Amino acid sequence: MDSVLNWLNENSGLILHYGIQAVVALVIFLIGSRVAKFCSNLTEKGFAKKKVDKAVGSFVASIVFTLVFAVTILMALSQIGIETTSFIAILGAAGLAVGLALQGSLSNFASGVLIILLRPFKSGDFVEAGGKMGTVKKIEIFSTELRTPDNKVIIVPNSQIMSGAITNFSRESTRRIDLVIGVGYDADLRQAKEVLKSVLDAETRLLKDPAYTVAVNELGDSSVNFVVRPWVNSADYWPTYWSLMENIKIALDDADINIPFPQMDVHLHKQD
Repeated sequence: MDSVLNWLNENSGLILHYGIQAVVALVIFLIGSRVAKFCSNLTEKGFAKKKVDKAVGSFVASIVFTLVFAVTILMALSQIGIETTSFIAILGAAGLAVGLALQGSLSNFASGVLIILLRPFKSGDFVEAGGKMGTVKKIEIFSTELRTPDNKVIIVPNSQIMSGAITNFSRESTRRIDLVIGVGYDADLRQAKEVLKSVLDAETRLLKDPAYTVAVNELGDSSVNFVVRPWVNSADYWPTYWSLMENIKIALDDADINIPFPQMDVHLHKQD
Protein backbone atom coordinates (compact mmCIF):
# COMPACT_ATOMS: atom_id res chain seq x y z
CA MET A 1 0.00 0.00 0.00
CA ASP A 2 2.83 2.36 0.87
CA SER A 3 4.49 1.65 -2.46
CA VAL A 4 1.30 2.55 -4.28
CA LEU A 5 0.97 5.80 -2.37
CA ASN A 6 4.60 6.60 -3.06
CA TRP A 7 4.11 5.95 -6.77
CA LEU A 8 1.05 8.19 -6.81
CA ASN A 9 2.96 10.97 -5.05
CA GLU A 10 5.89 10.67 -7.42
CA ASN A 11 3.67 10.67 -10.54
CA SER A 12 0.94 13.02 -9.41
CA GLY A 13 1.88 15.62 -12.01
CA LEU A 14 1.81 13.05 -14.79
CA ILE A 15 -1.51 11.62 -13.59
CA LEU A 16 -3.00 15.09 -13.39
CA HIS A 17 -1.76 15.85 -16.90
CA TYR A 18 -3.25 12.71 -18.44
CA GLY A 19 -6.40 13.10 -16.35
CA ILE A 20 -6.99 16.56 -17.75
CA GLN A 21 -6.34 15.28 -21.26
CA ALA A 22 -8.81 12.43 -20.71
CA VAL A 23 -11.46 14.85 -19.44
CA VAL A 24 -10.87 17.17 -22.41
CA ALA A 25 -11.07 14.18 -24.78
CA LEU A 26 -14.37 13.12 -23.16
CA VAL A 27 -15.74 16.65 -23.53
CA ILE A 28 -14.68 16.70 -27.20
CA PHE A 29 -16.38 13.34 -27.70
CA LEU A 30 -19.64 14.43 -26.07
CA ILE A 31 -19.77 17.79 -27.86
CA GLY A 32 -18.77 16.19 -31.18
CA SER A 33 -21.51 13.58 -30.83
CA ARG A 34 -24.08 16.31 -30.30
CA VAL A 35 -22.70 18.32 -33.24
CA ALA A 36 -22.83 15.21 -35.46
CA LYS A 37 -26.44 14.58 -34.46
CA PHE A 38 -27.32 18.25 -34.99
CA CYS A 39 -25.75 18.29 -38.47
CA SER A 40 -27.52 15.04 -39.35
CA ASN A 41 -30.93 16.38 -38.26
CA LEU A 42 -30.30 19.70 -40.01
CA THR A 43 -29.44 17.88 -43.24
CA GLU A 44 -32.51 15.67 -43.07
CA LYS A 45 -34.80 18.65 -42.35
CA GLY A 46 -33.24 20.57 -45.23
CA PHE A 47 -33.96 17.73 -47.65
CA ALA A 48 -37.49 17.37 -46.28
CA LYS A 49 -38.09 21.12 -46.70
CA LYS A 50 -37.09 20.82 -50.35
CA LYS A 51 -39.48 17.85 -50.65
CA VAL A 52 -36.72 15.43 -51.60
CA ASP A 53 -37.49 11.74 -51.24
CA LYS A 54 -37.27 10.76 -47.55
CA ALA A 55 -34.98 7.79 -48.23
CA VAL A 56 -32.45 10.06 -49.91
CA GLY A 57 -32.57 12.60 -47.08
CA SER A 58 -32.07 9.90 -44.44
CA PHE A 59 -29.15 8.36 -46.29
CA VAL A 60 -27.34 11.66 -46.81
CA ALA A 61 -28.00 12.60 -43.17
CA SER A 62 -26.43 9.32 -42.02
CA ILE A 63 -23.34 10.04 -44.12
CA VAL A 64 -23.03 13.51 -42.55
CA PHE A 65 -23.36 12.02 -39.07
CA THR A 66 -20.71 9.36 -39.80
CA LEU A 67 -18.21 11.89 -41.17
CA VAL A 68 -18.60 14.35 -38.26
CA PHE A 69 -18.52 11.54 -35.70
CA ALA A 70 -15.36 10.07 -37.26
CA VAL A 71 -13.64 13.46 -37.07
CA THR A 72 -14.75 13.75 -33.42
CA ILE A 73 -13.21 10.38 -32.53
CA LEU A 74 -9.94 11.28 -34.22
CA MET A 75 -9.81 14.59 -32.33
CA ALA A 76 -10.53 12.84 -29.02
CA LEU A 77 -7.83 10.22 -29.61
CA SER A 78 -5.36 12.89 -30.61
CA GLN A 79 -6.12 14.81 -27.40
CA ILE A 80 -5.09 11.87 -25.16
CA GLY A 81 -1.85 11.43 -27.09
CA ILE A 82 -2.73 8.55 -29.40
CA GLU A 83 -1.14 8.92 -32.83
CA THR A 84 -3.97 9.22 -35.37
CA THR A 85 -1.87 9.32 -38.52
CA SER A 86 -1.88 5.54 -38.82
CA PHE A 87 -5.66 5.46 -38.30
CA ILE A 88 -6.15 8.00 -41.06
CA ALA A 89 -3.88 6.01 -43.37
CA ILE A 90 -5.80 2.81 -42.67
CA LEU A 91 -9.15 4.54 -43.23
CA GLY A 92 -7.85 6.05 -46.46
CA ALA A 93 -6.66 2.67 -47.74
CA ALA A 94 -9.94 1.04 -46.75
CA GLY A 95 -11.90 3.82 -48.43
CA LEU A 96 -9.87 3.41 -51.62
CA ALA A 97 -10.43 -0.35 -51.66
CA VAL A 98 -14.17 0.04 -51.08
CA GLY A 99 -14.34 2.78 -53.71
CA LEU A 100 -12.69 0.58 -56.33
CA ALA A 101 -14.96 -2.32 -55.48
CA LEU A 102 -18.12 -0.21 -55.57
CA GLN A 103 -17.25 2.30 -58.26
CA GLY A 104 -20.44 1.56 -60.19
CA SER A 105 -22.59 2.06 -57.09
CA LEU A 106 -20.65 5.18 -56.13
CA SER A 107 -21.23 6.57 -59.61
CA ASN A 108 -24.96 6.00 -59.18
CA PHE A 109 -24.84 7.60 -55.74
CA ALA A 110 -22.94 10.66 -57.02
CA SER A 111 -25.45 10.98 -59.87
CA GLY A 112 -28.28 10.75 -57.34
CA VAL A 113 -26.73 13.62 -55.39
CA LEU A 114 -26.53 15.66 -58.61
CA ILE A 115 -30.20 14.95 -59.35
CA ILE A 116 -31.08 16.22 -55.89
CA LEU A 117 -28.93 19.34 -56.21
CA LEU A 118 -29.69 20.24 -59.84
CA ARG A 119 -33.35 19.12 -59.68
CA PRO A 120 -33.87 18.44 -63.43
CA PHE A 121 -37.12 16.74 -62.41
CA LYS A 122 -39.16 15.88 -59.33
CA SER A 123 -41.66 13.24 -58.31
CA GLY A 124 -44.74 13.42 -60.51
CA ASP A 125 -42.98 14.82 -63.59
CA PHE A 126 -43.30 12.98 -66.90
CA VAL A 127 -39.77 12.66 -68.31
CA GLU A 128 -37.61 10.90 -70.83
CA ALA A 129 -34.32 10.03 -69.13
CA GLY A 130 -31.74 7.30 -69.51
CA GLY A 131 -33.46 6.15 -72.69
CA LYS A 132 -36.73 5.49 -70.82
CA MET A 133 -39.96 7.46 -70.59
CA GLY A 134 -42.42 7.63 -67.72
CA THR A 135 -43.69 9.47 -64.64
CA VAL A 136 -41.15 9.89 -61.84
CA LYS A 137 -42.35 8.01 -58.75
CA LYS A 138 -39.25 7.85 -56.56
CA ILE A 139 -35.77 9.36 -56.61
CA GLU A 140 -33.70 6.91 -54.61
CA ILE A 141 -30.04 6.71 -53.61
CA PHE A 142 -28.81 4.67 -56.54
CA SER A 143 -31.72 4.68 -58.97
CA THR A 144 -34.88 6.47 -60.06
CA GLU A 145 -38.24 4.75 -60.41
CA LEU A 146 -40.38 5.60 -63.45
CA ARG A 147 -43.91 4.43 -64.17
CA THR A 148 -44.98 4.15 -67.81
CA PRO A 149 -48.47 5.16 -69.04
CA ASP A 150 -49.37 1.46 -69.27
CA ASN A 151 -48.44 1.05 -65.56
CA LYS A 152 -45.06 -0.65 -65.90
CA VAL A 153 -42.35 0.23 -63.37
CA ILE A 154 -38.87 0.98 -64.74
CA ILE A 155 -35.85 1.25 -62.42
CA VAL A 156 -33.21 3.43 -64.11
CA PRO A 157 -29.67 3.75 -62.60
CA ASN A 158 -28.95 7.36 -61.70
CA SER A 159 -25.63 7.35 -63.58
CA GLN A 160 -27.48 6.34 -66.76
CA ILE A 161 -29.84 9.28 -66.29
CA MET A 162 -27.15 11.89 -65.67
CA SER A 163 -24.93 10.66 -68.52
CA GLY A 164 -27.53 11.46 -71.19
CA ALA A 165 -30.11 14.05 -72.17
CA ILE A 166 -33.14 14.57 -69.92
CA THR A 167 -36.46 15.71 -71.39
CA ASN A 168 -38.96 17.00 -68.82
CA PHE A 169 -42.45 17.20 -70.33
CA SER A 170 -44.04 18.53 -67.13
CA ARG A 171 -41.83 21.44 -66.11
CA GLU A 172 -43.55 24.04 -68.32
CA SER A 173 -47.25 24.75 -67.87
CA THR A 174 -47.97 24.82 -71.63
CA ARG A 175 -47.00 22.68 -74.62
CA ARG A 176 -47.35 22.92 -78.38
CA ILE A 177 -49.01 20.16 -80.39
CA ASP A 178 -47.19 19.56 -83.68
CA LEU A 179 -49.32 17.93 -86.39
CA VAL A 180 -48.50 17.32 -90.04
CA ILE A 181 -51.61 16.99 -92.22
CA GLY A 182 -51.22 16.03 -95.87
CA VAL A 183 -53.81 16.78 -98.58
CA GLY A 184 -53.88 15.80 -102.23
CA TYR A 185 -52.36 17.96 -104.97
CA ASP A 186 -55.82 18.31 -106.50
CA ALA A 187 -57.22 19.88 -103.31
CA ASP A 188 -58.06 23.56 -102.96
CA LEU A 189 -55.38 24.73 -100.52
CA ARG A 190 -57.38 27.75 -99.37
CA GLN A 191 -60.36 25.55 -98.58
CA ALA A 192 -58.16 22.97 -96.82
CA LYS A 193 -56.59 25.69 -94.69
CA GLU A 194 -60.00 27.06 -93.68
CA VAL A 195 -61.21 23.56 -92.75
CA LEU A 196 -58.19 23.05 -90.50
CA LYS A 197 -58.71 26.44 -88.88
CA SER A 198 -62.39 25.70 -88.26
CA VAL A 199 -61.46 22.51 -86.38
CA LEU A 200 -58.96 24.43 -84.22
CA ASP A 201 -61.45 27.21 -83.53
CA ALA A 202 -64.00 24.65 -82.32
CA GLU A 203 -61.55 23.08 -79.84
CA THR A 204 -62.12 24.83 -76.50
CA ARG A 205 -58.97 23.49 -74.84
CA LEU A 206 -56.63 25.40 -77.16
CA LEU A 207 -54.94 28.53 -75.81
CA LYS A 208 -55.56 31.88 -77.45
CA ASP A 209 -52.07 33.09 -76.59
CA PRO A 210 -49.81 31.97 -78.19
CA ALA A 211 -52.03 31.69 -81.25
CA TYR A 212 -52.06 28.53 -83.34
CA THR A 213 -50.24 28.19 -86.68
CA VAL A 214 -51.61 26.60 -89.85
CA ALA A 215 -49.28 26.82 -92.84
CA VAL A 216 -48.11 24.89 -95.91
CA ASN A 217 -44.80 23.36 -94.92
CA GLU A 218 -43.85 20.96 -97.71
CA LEU A 219 -44.70 19.93 -101.23
CA GLY A 220 -44.15 16.24 -100.65
CA ASP A 221 -43.90 13.29 -103.02
CA SER A 222 -47.55 12.34 -102.58
CA SER A 223 -49.17 15.27 -100.77
CA VAL A 224 -49.11 18.93 -99.85
CA ASN A 225 -48.25 18.96 -96.14
CA PHE A 226 -49.69 21.47 -93.69
CA VAL A 227 -48.19 22.06 -90.24
CA VAL A 228 -50.84 22.53 -87.54
CA ARG A 229 -49.37 23.88 -84.31
CA PRO A 230 -51.78 24.85 -81.52
CA TRP A 231 -50.84 25.46 -77.86
CA VAL A 232 -52.51 23.79 -74.87
CA ASN A 233 -52.01 23.38 -71.14
CA SER A 234 -49.61 20.51 -70.47
CA ALA A 235 -52.30 18.47 -68.70
CA ASP A 236 -54.55 18.68 -71.81
CA TYR A 237 -51.89 17.63 -74.33
CA TRP A 238 -52.88 14.05 -75.15
CA PRO A 239 -56.70 14.40 -74.95
CA THR A 240 -56.50 17.43 -77.24
CA TYR A 241 -54.06 15.68 -79.62
CA TRP A 242 -56.36 12.68 -80.07
CA SER A 243 -59.44 14.87 -80.43
CA LEU A 244 -57.82 17.04 -83.11
CA MET A 245 -56.63 14.06 -85.14
CA GLU A 246 -60.14 12.60 -85.20
CA ASN A 247 -61.93 15.88 -85.89
CA ILE A 248 -59.51 16.92 -88.66
CA LYS A 249 -60.09 13.61 -90.47
CA ILE A 250 -63.86 13.98 -90.17
CA ALA A 251 -63.81 17.62 -91.32
CA LEU A 252 -61.63 16.90 -94.36
CA ASP A 253 -63.86 13.97 -95.34
CA ASP A 254 -66.95 16.18 -95.04
CA ALA A 255 -65.28 18.75 -97.30
CA ASP A 256 -64.33 16.03 -99.84
CA ILE A 257 -60.66 16.81 -99.37
CA ASN A 258 -58.52 13.75 -99.89
CA ILE A 259 -55.77 12.71 -97.47
CA PRO A 260 -53.50 10.73 -99.83
CA PHE A 261 -51.42 7.73 -98.93
CA PRO A 262 -47.87 7.30 -100.30
CA GLN A 263 -48.06 6.24 -103.93
CA MET A 264 -45.83 5.72 -106.91
CA ASP A 265 -46.59 6.13 -110.61
CA VAL A 266 -45.15 3.32 -112.77
CA HIS A 267 -44.83 3.98 -116.53
CA LEU A 268 -44.57 0.93 -118.84
CA HIS A 269 -42.97 1.27 -122.24
CA LYS A 270 -43.56 -1.53 -124.73
CA GLN A 271 -40.57 -2.45 -126.89
CA ASP A 272 -40.82 -4.48 -130.10
